[in-house]
Amino acid sequence: MKISIITASFNNVSTIETTLKSVLSQSYENIEYIIVDGNSSDGTFEIIEKYSEHITKIIHEADSGIYDALNKGINASSSDIIAFLHADDFFADEFVVENVLKTFEEKKTDSVYGDLDYVWAVNPDKIVRHWESGLFTQNKLRNGWMPPHPATFIKRDIYLKYGFFNTDFKIAADYESILRFFGKARISTCYLPKVLIKMRTGGASNRSVKNIILKMKEDYRALKLNHVGGITTVLLKNLRKIPQLFKRK
Repeated sequence: MKISIITASFNNVSTIETTLKSVLSQSYENIEYIIVDGNSSDGTFEIIEKYSEHITKIIHEADSGIYDALNKGINASSSDIIAFLHADDFFADEFVVENVLKTFEEKKTDSVYGDLDYVWAVNPDKIVRHWESGLFTQNKLRNGWMPPHPATFIKRDIYLKYGFFNTDFKIAADYESILRFFGKARISTCYLPKVLIKMRTGGASNRSVKNIILKMKEDYRALKLNHVGGITTVLLKNLRKIPQLFKRK
């Protein structure tokens, strides 16, 4: 199987090289690596160019936000599986892609997801929060469960059939896509109980009170759009984060 790993970047000069090396160190060979850079001006693109011979496709142009950039990456892809590795993130080890693709082959599933560690931005060896996904059920989805989006790998055909990221959502299009695929379309999935992604703290949805409120509003709109839940689901979704702070592997 072939996998497309898509990285959207914009002014990530301090972290992009770690992300690049994380992809290039993977043991699995059949990787299509696509980088969509939104005209970075801080030296990010110069680092990307340094590794250009190892990158399948580079899109360097202005975009209207991260979800627009990710959609460009999907459009440019030609593989069986789609994965997203943001420019602040990196794979937990060099066998992540190999283990994920092995699970796809063995389980004959539409998607595979795993666990995620939030780590300190300045010290990625220090775990801030451990997101242990657990097994999926429709009832858990209605009660605020979701897999960590960066640790979720989905067949490209699913995006072609059910749609790309909805750019009407500025901060919760990833959650909306999970609800659309897992809840509305009911695609098949398999849980791989391993930490797959390390994510640096400071994501867009957590940077300010204003963004947190916007995220909750968009979460509610995504739930209603896909007929999965409502305000109770939003509240439970946020409460689920609390135990993760005490699960630091």
